[in-house]
Amino acid sequence: MNFEVSYPSVERPFGVHLWPIFDYAFERVVGYPATQFEFLHNQTFLANGYHAVGVIIVYYLVIFGGRFVMTTLDVPALKLNLLFQLHNLVLTAGSGILLLLSIEQVLPIIVKDGIFGAICYETAFTQKLVTLYYLNYLTKYLELVDTVFLVLKRKKLLFLHVYHHGATALLCYTQLVGYTAVEWVPITLNLTVHVVMYWYYFLSARGIRVWWKEWVTRIQIVQFVIDLVFIYFATYTHFAFAYFPNVPQYGKDCYGSEVAAVYGVLIITSYLLLFISFYFSVYRGKSKKVATAIATASATNDVKPTATTSGSTTGSTTGSTAKKHVTKSKSRKA
Repeated sequence: MNFEVSYPSVERPFGVHLWPIFDYAFERVVGYPATQFEFLHNQTFLANGYHAVGVIIVYYLVIFGGRFVMTTLDVPALKLNLLFQLHNLVLTAGSGILLLLSIEQVLPIIVKDGIFGAICYETAFTQKLVTLYYLNYLTKYLELVDTVFLVLKRKKLLFLHVYHHGATALLCYTQLVGYTAVEWVPITLNLTVHVVMYWYYFLSARGIRVWWKEWVTRIQIVQFVIDLVFIYFATYTHFAFAYFPNVPQYGKDCYGSEVAAVYGVLIITSYLLLFISFYFSVYRGKSKKVATAIATASATNDVKPTATTSGSTTGSTTGSTAKKHVTKSKSRKA
């Protein structure tokens, strides 16, 4: 294994050359170096549409069937705290490693070909990036275990959660087989978000409360907005170049299949809408409820003090009671 260290540069943005280290680790696990990996449709593991869809169907059968069994038999919620911590720690580390490796591969392409070339040229769909895309695709099946933990812990299953997990696995599959050059954008952003998100879940499982919980959803929304800017541009560029030569366009095509492009646009647009709806219903809605509770408590419990000593005492006591009530309302809603 070659461990190469130098000053940070375009080719080695972190100083350490990460790919040889990854290549060595990959060979130790798989039996051949990562530079020899090939993603072959219908040959590579889970590189078949029927297999991908089949796993997702099994996922839905397991979580909804499991919830039915847990409810019917009145099975008590399982703790599984240690396993849950390990699961989130693995996904945090895995997302971080793939993110760093992806940045090392993408940055030279951006510097050499510019942003347009990096999201539209066929040369941006490199063998090394495909290897990382495939590993990222496999992690989406590991992330399905998130929902299994929710079922076993008797937690509520939100539509956003179960839809997002299943659709994302299929999304990654379609982009791999569709050879979309732009896919490094949503993948790197998603990996960034997942480093933060799964680290938050790990801390939460350890009983550590953090002030930035709401920001996890915020950065997910920002992620989808940025994704769509690039994806809409790449999709528009391709269709304008291929079918509408008279509309304003860049004058060059964007590499990737049309089916993958359309699927990406539809799925990520739905994510943005669903996450915005979730954010306002959970965080903004909660803020309004807290404000209403505080206002109601103040209005019903505040009493003006009278001029007499006994009245002053009564007014002071009542005001104190109101403050306690307000404090309880705040803690209950937080």
